[in-house]
Amino acid sequence: MKCAMLPALLILTCLATPGLLPAEEMPVPSVIPAEDYALYDQTIESVFLTSHTMLVVIERMTVARLFPGRTEPMTIESFHDRNYFMGRLPSDLVRSFVGANRESGRLEGRFQFGVRYRFVTGQSLEEPEVSAAVPVQALPVLERLAFSKVGWALQQDQALVYVEQMRPDGTGAGFLVWFHREGREWRIFDTEVVWTIRSGAGPEAP
Repeated sequence: MKCAMLPALLILTCLATPGLLPAEEMPVPSVIPAEDYALYDQTIESVFLTSHTMLVVIERMTVARLFPGRTEPMTIESFHDRNYFMGRLPSDLVRSFVGANRESGRLEGRFQFGVRYRFVTGQSLEEPEVSAAVPVQALPVLERLAFSKVGWALQQDQALVYVEQMRPDGTGAGFLVWFHREGREWRIFDTEVVWTIRSGAGPEAP
């Protein structure tokens, strides 16, 4: 009788113990829609690239928060409380952005901003996926960027993305980038600094 009960007990243990979930029930990073990459490209080109940049380092996983070092999820209330863009963001765009970023997603090699790039996970720089192997030390490197998923307005005429840049000295900044569509083209309508880190200090809202 005891032997017959063992399989059932093992199943209950797996379901009740974190980290022992069956493989098919383990969380899987969501896929980033192909249309998001065009806005990532434009953000990099317009906000970060210089004529000297030859390599961009990008976090493999998207971020699901607006401040580094914090774990609390984004909420619609936090957007209203902080009054981003002086409250001008459409409510449907905010809802879409917050909903899209309830969990992280995995970025793929779909960037097309015209400069070599490498993905980084934690402290490990990944092997090149879409560019020739070049020693990182030999290139002017744009410090690591991390993106959120993109939020889209119901009419697909506005979009919102968060991006942050962290430097080796611990300084950096995070930005919200607001896009408007004009015909078939997207352009950056406005940007807002969410936080900055100066030397020896933690994240500060402007």
